[in-house]
Amino acid sequence: MSLVPFFCFCFAAGLATLSSLRILNKRLNCSQLGIESCKITNCSDKHKSVLQQHAPTTPEWGHEHVGVRMDRHGPVPVMDMTWKIKSDGSIFRLNGSEISILDESTNQSICVEFSLNLTRQLNPNHSQWTFSLDGVVVEPEHTYMLSVFNLPEPMSGDNGIRKQITIPGCGASSIQMAQMCLENGSLWDPHMATNLSIDKEHKKLFIVVGFEAAQYSESYQVSIQSNDLYYSKNVSKKNRISLSVTFELDLWQLSQCEMLLTIQPFFVQCKNDCWRPKKMIDYCPYYPPRTLIIKAALGLLTINGVLAYLLWRAAHKAPVNTLSPATKVQPDGFQVQERKRVLIIYSLDHPLYKNIVLKLCGFLVTKCGTEVILDLLDSTRLVVLGSIQWLNWHREQIERSSDKILILCSPGVQAKWKAMCGDKQVFLRADAHSPIGDMLTPALSLMIPHFIHSASFEKYIVAYFDDVCSEEDIPSPFHITVRYKLMKQFEELVFRILDTEKHQPGKVNHIEGLSENEYHQCPSGGALRDAIEAFQAYQLEHPQWFEDELLETPELEVEETSAEICDNANLSQNELDIECLTLPKSSAM
Repeated sequence: MSLVPFFCFCFAAGLATLSSLRILNKRLNCSQLGIESCKITNCSDKHKSVLQQHAPTTPEWGHEHVGVRMDRHGPVPVMDMTWKIKSDGSIFRLNGSEISILDESTNQSICVEFSLNLTRQLNPNHSQWTFSLDGVVVEPEHTYMLSVFNLPEPMSGDNGIRKQITIPGCGASSIQMAQMCLENGSLWDPHMATNLSIDKEHKKLFIVVGFEAAQYSESYQVSIQSNDLYYSKNVSKKNRISLSVTFELDLWQLSQCEMLLTIQPFFVQCKNDCWRPKKMIDYCPYYPPRTLIIKAALGLLTINGVLAYLLWRAAHKAPVNTLSPATKVQPDGFQVQERKRVLIIYSLDHPLYKNIVLKLCGFLVTKCGTEVILDLLDSTRLVVLGSIQWLNWHREQIERSSDKILILCSPGVQAKWKAMCGDKQVFLRADAHSPIGDMLTPALSLMIPHFIHSASFEKYIVAYFDDVCSEEDIPSPFHITVRYKLMKQFEELVFRILDTEKHQPGKVNHIEGLSENEYHQCPSGGALRDAIEAFQAYQLEHPQWFEDELLETPELEVEETSAEICDNANLSQNELDIECLTLPKSSAM
């Protein structure tokens, strides 16, 4: 038997699988009023043709919409299109409409045929009959030719309409949440920062470049260049949030002040052809000419002379009675003496909420000098050990040290806690799509037995983001301790991590840049605020967002996680019943 037909069949099947032009989940909306049936065709079917006078007139265009919807494999960009039927006498000769969509970038096409049965010129709302084709999966920056023909077609002439649509790129807010855009770095903000210093003795210029890593890029190439100079270095993420690269240059190499800094990421989708953030560096202010140095020295001498005179005058004045230091409370700068570690426990409620958690980790590391333990940043070890063993190992390490466990409460945390207490099981879409699955449920099963003992209170910190969550999201066992509102009480939370009191006799400690009005002034804090505001805006547009994230039945990953909890949690039913009782509440901060 010849292998050629079999090969051709396999090749065609492969193209069909790889084709990105398709209907979302292969589901057509055939229940629209006036539609008898609809089907996807191969665009080569021939239709019955009639004389021009027996054919219906051409349809009219409605509107198009491009957005993001959830497919079986994650969020994808989709296009919805509508068309209208003219309210004239030919409507009674109309049998149906055929929609053709051609991807001009790949020459792939898809057709859908709608069978219509219209007995009146206008619909029951006394307006034109309008139909839609929803959920056409498209590619960013591709151009599509849309065509709509009314059936039957005339033997001569054309009764169709056509329109060309170009899908925006991943930078557009309408599709930047699509999975392919996320894997192209659509939400990546590197927050590039540079620090320059001069070693005059050895005539060296040091340039330290810092930036935040992206979720879907593991390696980066950082380069600086000018007219006759080019240096580059490669750096890998290795589960880190913030990365830095140092360049050492000889001053004699620099012929001009400005150099171009470029960071080239390597994302999953765009590979070597990704967007590259750039920044101009001016090193001359750090290496001023001789005349400027002389002027600066003379200025310093003058200022020192004036200060010396003022100090002499102050020393010869009569003393003034003042309050004793013990009676005055003044803010005082606080210096972090020891680097602390924090294990963060949270629920994967939504991709935008996950982004908030990641940005919080970046802020804790870069601004607060804190080491962060997060499952998303240690996925390799977690897969090897398993969720229970990974959590238990970190909990035991923290129990033997002065480190802390931060529990971020959200609707998912409350729902999963109630499910542990006998309520309806909760399966979140983000957990099902995460390679590590639901980590909150095993964390609660391991940690709450330790938490309810008063000696363990100091190890656990309970907080929630007041702009996107509420105090109602806090499970009952945590009502007996202080709950922190973020970012309003973030400075107090940091003092708790550091085992230091903000208010001490005679002074009030203060960490600059952590208050609600200041935290966003640094790059990592600005990224955190942007993430919070993005989720807040999404919640306003989708009030039922949490219900939309719930799955009817668990995916495989969720089932495996549940089995692991049952095998390893070692909680007796009596212990769980006690923990599920509503404990006495303390006042929230």
